[in-house]
Amino acid sequence: HPTLDTLPVTALKRAGPAMAERLARLGIRTVQDLLFHLPLRYQDRTRVAPIGALRVGDEAVIEGEVLLSEVKLGRRRMLLVRLADGSGGILLRFFYFTAQQQAGFKAGMRLRCFGEVRSGPAMLEMVHPEYRVINGVEAEVVEECLTPVYPATEGVQQYTLRALTQQALDRLTDGLVLQELLPAEILDRLRLPSLDEALAYVHRPPPDAPLAVLQEGRHPAQQRLAFEELLAHHLSLRLLRGKMERLRAPRLEAPGRLGQVLRDDLTFDLTGAQRRVVDEVIQDMRRPHPMHRLVQGDVGSGKTIVAALAVLHAVEAGFQAAVMAPTELLAEQHLQNFRRWLEPLGIEVTWLSGKQPGRARAASLERLAEGASAVAVGTHALFQEGVTFSRLGLIVIDEQHRFGVHQRLALREKGGRDGCYPHQLIMTATPIPRTLAMTAYADLDSSVIDELPPGRTPIETVAVSDTRRAEVVERVRGACRAGCQVYWVCTLIEESDVLQCQAATDTAAQLAAALPGLRVGLLHGRMKSKEKEPVMAAFKRGEIDLLVATTVIEVGVDVPNASLMVIENAERLGLAQLHQLRGRVGRGSRKSTCVLMYHAPLSADGRARLAVLRETNDGFEIARRDLELRGPGEVLGTRQSGMLQLHIADLLRDQALMPKVEQAARLLLERYPERVPRLINRWLGEAARYGEV
Repeated sequence: HPTLDTLPVTALKRAGPAMAERLARLGIRTVQDLLFHLPLRYQDRTRVAPIGALRVGDEAVIEGEVLLSEVKLGRRRMLLVRLADGSGGILLRFFYFTAQQQAGFKAGMRLRCFGEVRSGPAMLEMVHPEYRVINGVEAEVVEECLTPVYPATEGVQQYTLRALTQQALDRLTDGLVLQELLPAEILDRLRLPSLDEALAYVHRPPPDAPLAVLQEGRHPAQQRLAFEELLAHHLSLRLLRGKMERLRAPRLEAPGRLGQVLRDDLTFDLTGAQRRVVDEVIQDMRRPHPMHRLVQGDVGSGKTIVAALAVLHAVEAGFQAAVMAPTELLAEQHLQNFRRWLEPLGIEVTWLSGKQPGRARAASLERLAEGASAVAVGTHALFQEGVTFSRLGLIVIDEQHRFGVHQRLALREKGGRDGCYPHQLIMTATPIPRTLAMTAYADLDSSVIDELPPGRTPIETVAVSDTRRAEVVERVRGACRAGCQVYWVCTLIEESDVLQCQAATDTAAQLAAALPGLRVGLLHGRMKSKEKEPVMAAFKRGEIDLLVATTVIEVGVDVPNASLMVIENAERLGLAQLHQLRGRVGRGSRKSTCVLMYHAPLSADGRARLAVLRETNDGFEIARRDLELRGPGEVLGTRQSGMLQLHIADLLRDQALMPKVEQAARLLLERYPERVPRLINRWLGEAARYGEV
């Protein structure tokens, strides 16, 4: 017998080549894929409801007699059918109908309908219900289980998916198998149903199934599937980690003299957390296997200096380091910091960006290839063909979640020489809640910089409606008079650069007119870096009072005298981005304020986001709440990274499963290693390749 994981969906009735193509858009290619394509929600069609007992919002099956039908001509033609069953009456309203349908509704005939009950001008209504004519005989038969509603796509209707899944479930009971890959002892210990039972229940729940529990995805049958999916992801990352631990890396041994010189030159002392993380990183680099360490630290916790000390260690050990950031602006910020810290120590720092003119680029490439330059800083231009290092020992990636998994892989390969790979240090200011890190980054060791440098004052955050814009402008005037500097951030619905820059340009002009005597600067994404730099430098030196900018200023810019930030249309930004932006103020000893200016009416989600920012300055708490509001795909940026495309599990809802998943993974690896690749293949299929990072 072929097993269901290899049986193509075209083996089923009504699944010809054209249908197979549409199903492939839903990721359904085999009968197993079809069984793992789970319902989004359920409808209860197992009993006929009396019309008199209906409430607005119910989804119900009703039966009744047609009293009359008429076509009404108004702004649009509609067909109205009155139906009654002795307990009450209801109106069926159709906007799209054929002449046959119109003629088909005759007074006295019996109909069975299913639809959502709405309130109408005269009585309760159903708009475009599903219906069929019933004659005495059929009246008895209702559905035997809850009716699933599946995620669908154009050209694939609900009834098609129901018919196909029914055939797939029939195959299961006819002895065609989906192999049970979880050992009996795990199922018993966790009291989970078998795979077949779980699938049969989730696709066709019995009439007495707890609907609310199913809708939330917390039923044991759903948890059984979520558990297996999380286990497959976790195992793939564990294997990946094992693979990396078998790779070789240069042992970066150095006495640490350069790092000590830099520490002595700094105008500040490292915090305990920074010292601890630097030690962890250096210890990793001394091992003969590639380091893969994720350093999480809140906005302003000083990740850059940690990276600089790691880079110095690599250079002192006789190797090169590459530092990469997702945007030009962020990469330029790193370039300035690294040059300021490393050049006095006689270390050459080379710039590499996509926008570099050919001559300058060729010169940079040559310096790196011959080893004359020890450190490269840039954007993903560092990945491109034609960039070679003479001895790459360390890669630092900033804001990791903006880089796809493939890109990390490409960079590692670039440094690979004779089976020896560079160490990787990954930094993020988006703190990742622990349960999420256990799943999404099980291949990385994690360090957290969990204290802010001393002398930082907490930022007060207030939300005001843009109807009070004039008051906010007055507040800006007051702050500048008192010798402070101010950021005014413009955010737009339009993602387009052109419109954002236009908005910022207009806002700067309006504010300059409203605040004569203040020096207003402008910063936006379409400016060239040689135009941005003088503006930023002037703001740093205090020659600009008010800096109007698009969200390009979100990271890394450090102006201690700036103590007020106004963010326009704040409701349009995500929590993490708002928290990043807010971190630009509060870097000195003055009391700092962030004003979130929103445009009413706020959605419930928008209100929740602004409330979180008012309540806390803690990046980890914000990340946790962000996860609740937006879901893990957004927080990790996995939309583009090919990792963790979960079908059934939900990282937030199923957090409690994670420790059990870890235990099960250990058991499988020890006792049932032959099942591991089959499990990974079942749930990740093609995606398992991404794990080569």
